[in-house]
Amino acid sequence: VQLVESGGGLVQPGGSLRLSCAASGSLGSINGMGWHRQAPGKQREFVATITRSGSTSYADSVKGRSTLSRDNAKNTIYLQMNSLKTEDTAVYYCTAVSWSGSYSEWGQGTQVTVSS
Repeated sequence: VQLVESGGGLVQPGGSLRLSCAASGSLGSINGMGWHRQAPGKQREFVATITRSGSTSYADSVKGRSTLSRDNAKNTIYLQMNSLKTEDTAVYYCTAVSWSGSYSEWGQGTQVTVSS
């Protein structure tokens, strides 16, 4: 499975951004897709996932401010992030979730910077 992210950039606090991740390859090997992020000097952390059936899960840090959706026809997921905070600044990585629940593949990452 190959994952290609897009949509990162610079945004002011309180602004919005939408990240996209397109998957290709052996998609039958995965049950879902999602996002992790890694801020400078910190460990990579879970952000959100969505399964084939459309069930979503969010980290508390983004819950209520973010919406993860999918377009099955395009094999693409979208992370809409609103009310962005400076602490949301990080490299965001798209992930593929295997049927066993492990994160089997990673994208190259896209930078999100929240700053005035």
